[in-house]
Amino acid sequence: MLRLAGADLLGAMRLAFCGNDNASAYNITAGVLRNVCFVDALNLVPHVFLLFITFPILFIGWGSQSSKVQIHHNTWLHFPGHNLRWILTFTLLFVHVCEIAEGIVSDTQMKSRHLHLFLPAIMGFVAATVSIVYYHNIETSNFPKLLLALFLYWIMAFVTKTIKLVRYCQDGVPFSQLRFCITGIMVILYGLLMAVEINVIRVRRYVFFMNPQKVKPPEDLQDLGVRFLQPFVNLLSKATYWWMNTLIISAHKKPVDLKAIGKLPIAMRALTNYVCLKEAYEEQKKKVADQPNRSPSIWLAMYSAFGRPILLSSTFRYLADLLGFAGPLCISGIVQGFQNTTHNTNTTEKDPSNSYLSSEEFLRNVYVLAVLLFLALILQRTFLQASYYVTTETGINLRGALLAMIYDKILRLSTSNLSMGEMTLGQINNLVAIETNQLMWFLFLCPNLWAMPVQIIMGVILLYNLLGVSALVGAAVIVLLAPIQYFIATKLAEAQKSTLDYSTERLKKTNEILKGIKLLKLYAWEHIFCKSVEETRMKELTSLKTFALHTSLSIFMNAAIPIAAVLATFVTYAYTNDKPLQPAQAFASLSLFHILVTPLFLLSTVVRFAVKAIISVQKLNEFLLSDEIGDDSWRGGDNSVAYESCKKHTGLHTKAINRRQPLRYQLENYEQTSRRQTRPVETDDIAIKVTNGYFSWGSGLATLSNINIRIPTGQMTMIVGQVGCGKSSLLLAILGEMQTLEGKVHWSNVNETEPSFEASRSKNRYSVAYAAQKPWLLNATVEENIIFGSPFNKQRYKAVTDACSLQPDIDLLPFGDQTEIGERGINLSGGQRQRICVARALYQNTNIVFLDDPFSALDIHLSDHLMQEGILKFLQEDKRTLVLVTHKLQYLPHADWIIAMKDGMVLREGTLKDIQNNDVELYEHWKTLMNRQDQELEKDMEADQTTLERKTLRRAMYPRESKAQLEDEDEEEEEEEDEDDNMSTVLRLRTKMPWKTCWRYLTSGGFFLLFLMIFSKLLKHSVIVAIDYWLATWTSMDNVNEFRNADDVQSAEKTYHVAVFSILSGAGIVLCLITSLTVEWMGLTAAKNLHHNLLNKIILGPIRFFDMTPLGLILNRFSADTNIIDQHIPPTLESLTRSTLLCLSAIGMISYATPWFLVALVPLGIAFYFIQKYFRVASKDLQELDDSTQLPLLCHFSETAEGLTTIRAFRHESRFKQRMLELTDTNNIAYLFLSAANRWLEVRTDYLGACIVLTAAITSITEGPHSGFVGLGLLYALTITNYLNWVVRNLADLEVQMGAVKKVHSFLNMESENYDGYLDASQVPKDWPQEGEIKIENLCVRYENNLKPVLKHVKAYIKPGQKVGICGRTGSGKSSLSLAFFRMVDIFDGRIVIDGIDISKLPLHTLRSRLSIILQDPVLFSGSIRFNLDPECKCTDDRLWEALEIAQLKNMVKSLPGGLDAMVTEGGENFSVGQRQLFCLARAFVRKSSILIMDEATASIDMATENILQKVVMTAFADRTVVTIAHRVHTILTADLVIVMKRGNILEYDTPENLLSQEDGIFASFVRADM
Repeated sequence: MLRLAGADLLGAMRLAFCGNDNASAYNITAGVLRNVCFVDALNLVPHVFLLFITFPILFIGWGSQSSKVQIHHNTWLHFPGHNLRWILTFTLLFVHVCEIAEGIVSDTQMKSRHLHLFLPAIMGFVAATVSIVYYHNIETSNFPKLLLALFLYWIMAFVTKTIKLVRYCQDGVPFSQLRFCITGIMVILYGLLMAVEINVIRVRRYVFFMNPQKVKPPEDLQDLGVRFLQPFVNLLSKATYWWMNTLIISAHKKPVDLKAIGKLPIAMRALTNYVCLKEAYEEQKKKVADQPNRSPSIWLAMYSAFGRPILLSSTFRYLADLLGFAGPLCISGIVQGFQNTTHNTNTTEKDPSNSYLSSEEFLRNVYVLAVLLFLALILQRTFLQASYYVTTETGINLRGALLAMIYDKILRLSTSNLSMGEMTLGQINNLVAIETNQLMWFLFLCPNLWAMPVQIIMGVILLYNLLGVSALVGAAVIVLLAPIQYFIATKLAEAQKSTLDYSTERLKKTNEILKGIKLLKLYAWEHIFCKSVEETRMKELTSLKTFALHTSLSIFMNAAIPIAAVLATFVTYAYTNDKPLQPAQAFASLSLFHILVTPLFLLSTVVRFAVKAIISVQKLNEFLLSDEIGDDSWRGGDNSVAYESCKKHTGLHTKAINRRQPLRYQLENYEQTSRRQTRPVETDDIAIKVTNGYFSWGSGLATLSNINIRIPTGQMTMIVGQVGCGKSSLLLAILGEMQTLEGKVHWSNVNETEPSFEASRSKNRYSVAYAAQKPWLLNATVEENIIFGSPFNKQRYKAVTDACSLQPDIDLLPFGDQTEIGERGINLSGGQRQRICVARALYQNTNIVFLDDPFSALDIHLSDHLMQEGILKFLQEDKRTLVLVTHKLQYLPHADWIIAMKDGMVLREGTLKDIQNNDVELYEHWKTLMNRQDQELEKDMEADQTTLERKTLRRAMYPRESKAQLEDEDEEEEEEEDEDDNMSTVLRLRTKMPWKTCWRYLTSGGFFLLFLMIFSKLLKHSVIVAIDYWLATWTSMDNVNEFRNADDVQSAEKTYHVAVFSILSGAGIVLCLITSLTVEWMGLTAAKNLHHNLLNKIILGPIRFFDMTPLGLILNRFSADTNIIDQHIPPTLESLTRSTLLCLSAIGMISYATPWFLVALVPLGIAFYFIQKYFRVASKDLQELDDSTQLPLLCHFSETAEGLTTIRAFRHESRFKQRMLELTDTNNIAYLFLSAANRWLEVRTDYLGACIVLTAAITSITEGPHSGFVGLGLLYALTITNYLNWVVRNLADLEVQMGAVKKVHSFLNMESENYDGYLDASQVPKDWPQEGEIKIENLCVRYENNLKPVLKHVKAYIKPGQKVGICGRTGSGKSSLSLAFFRMVDIFDGRIVIDGIDISKLPLHTLRSRLSIILQDPVLFSGSIRFNLDPECKCTDDRLWEALEIAQLKNMVKSLPGGLDAMVTEGGENFSVGQRQLFCLARAFVRKSSILIMDEATASIDMATENILQKVVMTAFADRTVVTIAHRVHTILTADLVIVMKRGNILEYDTPENLLSQEDGIFASFVRADM
């Protein structure tokens, strides 16, 4: 009553709670509750009560919280009914807003203020807001007792509102009155909130119960590594991504790294989803098990695993789409209302006693509509982003699951599948890189499939309501043009596919060039190969042209369709309807057309993706159902063990078991329980036995036939035989990698008579340490490659690296054994790779070791050292069973057991003695091939010497700085500014757009095109603005014309308006086409120029550059970066310019209509600037993280596929699986954060857009000149909301993509080799060098002018036709000398004179094309054999056949299909290493030059082949000068002259006979060691 008294006092004043124009306001004769004003006052009580109680608690809470920093999320919880409470509170807030609006609108129609109409509502709004803030704080600090305050509040509010509702019912207020509806809804809401609160009490029992329930936060939050909080935050934070703020702001201070984004929550990890999908897929398999011709459906599996979130997302999508139509409706309402207010100014005042508004009257109020539009926009955008987020998350989960499924399958693929080409590595890589992503993208877009038709139908219905029949004309235009869109989209996909094919071909060629660059330079063939790349590039550009054309057409259609539809509609309307077009209709329909076009444009994309997804699923199914490795062999079992249990068993092999007692006995003890009888005795000393074995590579033909062998335990077995007789296949057959046609491989740790312990056997089979012939390295550090997942044991590691003499090589590497090697790291030579693989096999603690030709790429010292230290000492001491495949027959005496093979059969088996006694012929044959004894002492000394020399020498050659230079090659530009270590400069750099690079890119397309693009863009946008402006003036004119009804004037005016409108629209359409074409054309020109320059620059680069730069790095410029420049930058640029210009023109238009808008724009502009600034930095980091985490994942897949045999031999499947899951999760978390950041940005920009719409609406309503412009302003404000986020996203994308241009540019600044000599090519005699006389005068050579010389003052004279041998330890400068002949290295003093001409005066091409060389590593290119021997196509077939005959290849080539035209696969993989080396010899013979240089060319050939070679060199090259750089000294014993080198100096220089006679000479000691 006090309050009423207070109100009485105020009554005298103008402002009164119950209004002072009504005497009965304070009359309570009919009972207190019958007084409306009193009931309203009563409604204030609960709100005030809540504010009084909660404020102190909140302040105390916040005060204490600030002292202990942000509460960490390990206490976060959701109370029961959490989401429901948030939804109800938001609804409540919305109803309060309506109540306030209703009160204010009713109040404006009274004579005096009636505060009671809206003041309680405002208090209610505040109280509801406070309630949710209060609740959130209680929830995150998990203190439910304080919720009682809220419980009381809901009860009081419910009671007071019910009193009000009852009061209205008694008064007979009709239901159509807005105030009655609002009160009714409020009662329901308060009731529901009360129920939620009671539910919390029921579940958590925090009051009224004896034992409150203890609740722990979710598992993820207790693990502080999880930083992705989206699933755990409250609803508001979920909707606005508020929790991302910390990450995005911190990105500004320091780059986002993997630590900042933490781990994936458990529910999103690949393993969780894999289990889910796998179960669903197995279900499908069971369903089709009895129908042999049906394959299990992946679609259904995916649906049952991920169906629910997709439905949720679709629901959000529908809500958003329906809310989207609020825009046009509100515009129409506002313009209509504006027109009415301008026409009839006199508003009726209401009788105060009847102050009720009906909902129609309420909605006629323009300001109400503006606020409604604002709220609708905010809600629509929130739902849309929520829908996007849910699909993204589901897509990521699906991708993780698919990757795990594919990987699981790869580990079980049969090897024959891989080698016979049914499943190539390429296909597997495609599955991983392309097909899984296609499915993920399809999932992102699939809600569109069912949301779009609804959107289109709704849109057409609304249009029909607005404009009648003429709307259907416009809709028809859109619908008819949509199939063209689809057609263009399919063409786009085709063009993209052909582009992809060409670019893979181009990459393959580029890759070959880079791998064989040394050879190409030495043979002066770089231009031939460069041409072939350019040809492919031209084809690629042609298909890129079609791609660009279709892209620009599609952009054009997208821009032109709405213009065409609007034109058709309004012209039809103007001529069919008598009534002139109203602004309300015009602008609402314009806005509807904008809404309609988007789904139609997207539909084509979605349909295309659906088609792609169907194909991807087919491929996936094929792969998942392809052949697996036979489970019948000893290796069955691991596959069936689940991921988790795998981890437990791997410990068995890797434990450091007591090594004195062989593993076998331990296994016996391990299995004792399941055994009943003991093993038969005779198998005891046999580790492996193959009986009657026929094995094939899946073709059905036996590669190995009739194999009966035994491999004795704890001894060394050697397998020998000629090239290609099936030695390696035998090892693989024993490992179970080949198909067993018949026979058995019997491992002695299992007794095959007892099938009962099949199960236990699967866990304890031997793991075999296997070193394949082709070395297989992981992309990891040297140490990781050797340890390969075993525990690290320092002594053992040291022993192994010493045995494989790896220490000196490790010393050369920039970071020692922590240096990354493999594809993405530093490229090692063949020998180094092989030694690392052998070291890995030796280091593993396994009972059986298989070494497949470990000596093939090693020189004699290294081989001997490995044999002595590694094999004889290290392995024999451990009593490990060793199977060794080798060509080096001189090691046969060491073997305990020998298996001689021939043509896939076993020729002989036994000890050397047996063979000596039983097969004299074979023994003699061997003896001739190996005349040598062991001199161990001497060798040990020499080995030390070797390592020492190599150390000092290589260090001089490769200083560490140059290696380290590589690491930062990409960051060089940043570094310069980093040096002052100033934080501010770093920050500036991180937020700065790379304008310089952008300018470089734009100008590389040519200035004319650049100008044309800018000009046409500006013109197009001004025309589009003009069209809308014209529409505004036309419709507003018509309204004015309504009053002067002169028909003829009107029709003339109509024709005039329509004509101008049509001309403008036509111009707009044409300009759309021109701009989209110029952008694409410019992008193409730029791409063409950049690639051309890059290729030519690289190919002419000095050889040093290729030694220093990892191949992967260079290839990346040609693959990823070129692809970005070709296909990604032009559309980004187009999109960026388009959205920016659209936004600018919109802002200009609104400001033109209502200048006041500019004032409101300032704060919005500032907000926008900061949002984009912060987002760009974070987005760039996250995008880089996404890219950088994707690479290791793809690499891991291809690595696994390549090293399958090794992984399976070692039994390391589960470890690799674990690694794959980690890599997948890392990549997924990066991608998840990236998409969350995009959502963060879009929500922010959309809310900004909504604010722009609100300010535009309010300023134009209060200030607007006429209704046309109000409509125009609102229409433009609505388009801004769509384009703001595109501006920022495109900016961020462009910034990342410009990185590619920057990287390409960094290569373009490289030095080239100096190709022009002092002499012209025409001045050099045609047949030079005819004689082959070589004078080396005081020659000094270094690799680069800042390095030490590798050859110091070398003098030598070689007579024409002499055979010269050069020998020396590794790194003594012999190879550098051979390179000096070709000027591949920097000759800074002295000279080489060949046939009287100083080679430094010759043009490089001439010099290199007249000499020939055979390199140590054989390089073959893909193409025909003819192309490999003679790429310039200068020679006749006879000459080629002659060369092949000399190289002992004639018969082999004859037997191939196509003879000389038979294909060589990439890298010559379809020939053995020895054969490849022979091809290289043939290649040198084809080039009839009088000087031949052989650089350790016989290193990887077996003895027999090598002897043939020696003879050939002596006969076929009788009249030519041959310089041989020798690995094995005995190859140069027949030479005319021997040069012994050491540390870049010549030590001995004489005939071999003279040198041998000097007992203490170096050459003599070499020969003794090599006998």
